[in-house]
Amino acid sequence: MVDRAIGIFDSGIGGLTVLKEIIKIMPCENIIYYGDTAHTPYGNKSPETILNYSRRIIKFLILKNVKLIVIACNTVSANCFKKLQQEFEIPIIEVLSAGVNSALATTKNKMIGIIGTESTIESHAYKKYMLDIDKSVKVIEKACPLFVPLAEEGWVENKIAYDTAKIYLDEFKETKIDTLVLGCTHYPLFINCIKKILPDVNIVNPAENTAMNVRNYLAAKKILRNNGNSEVIFFTSDNPKKFMQVCNKVLNKNNYDAQNFVQQVLD
Repeated sequence: MVDRAIGIFDSGIGGLTVLKEIIKIMPCENIIYYGDTAHTPYGNKSPETILNYSRRIIKFLILKNVKLIVIACNTVSANCFKKLQQEFEIPIIEVLSAGVNSALATTKNKMIGIIGTESTIESHAYKKYMLDIDKSVKVIEKACPLFVPLAEEGWVENKIAYDTAKIYLDEFKETKIDTLVLGCTHYPLFINCIKKILPDVNIVNPAENTAMNVRNYLAAKKILRNNGNSEVIFFTSDNPKKFMQVCNKVLNKNNYDAQNFVQQVLD
């Protein structure tokens, strides 16, 4: 059980920000990552479609004998986590609750901004979760749909990325938020642009707390892998070569080559 892999999935490369944090604090864990690049972005899809995509990926990861599944996608977490949790017996950890708890622990004035995909923002999942915990919190939501396709192209620090971020985020300057939650796992890739535009705002990356939640769960169940060489295998539904190029850039590694990447279309 200890040597079985952690399964992670996302609509594309966004979940690599979660993978990066998991590798950082659990370097011995074996990992299987599925990026559904053929269907990215999920943020403009219906909840029913998102649920169907997620079901297929979870079934695939279960067939790979993973010990835990991480939903490294806020859109999936916001729209169908509870349904997936009820449907499958395997333990599933998502990113939304990690972002909520981190934001509430960070804010001093209880003014919090949330940016995410259209689907995540329309679900108001972050806002509802926060208000369930603390009704005095003021939450300002903003959809930033172009961040995902820009990230998938690897355009995260050029002028186009900065100008896009500025258009989306300038309105937050008129608010009194002291904390901004990156409510999509693609968005930490734009962290430098975001910090330039909102230099005095605390930026919450849910990937960090998600990784800690995974570690704490595995440790509590005594299935944390603490030694030995690790293996990371990436499955994508389209264009594994391009995925490999972006992956190595995001993870700041050059040791993942073509043998680590497999195209796997799910029925």
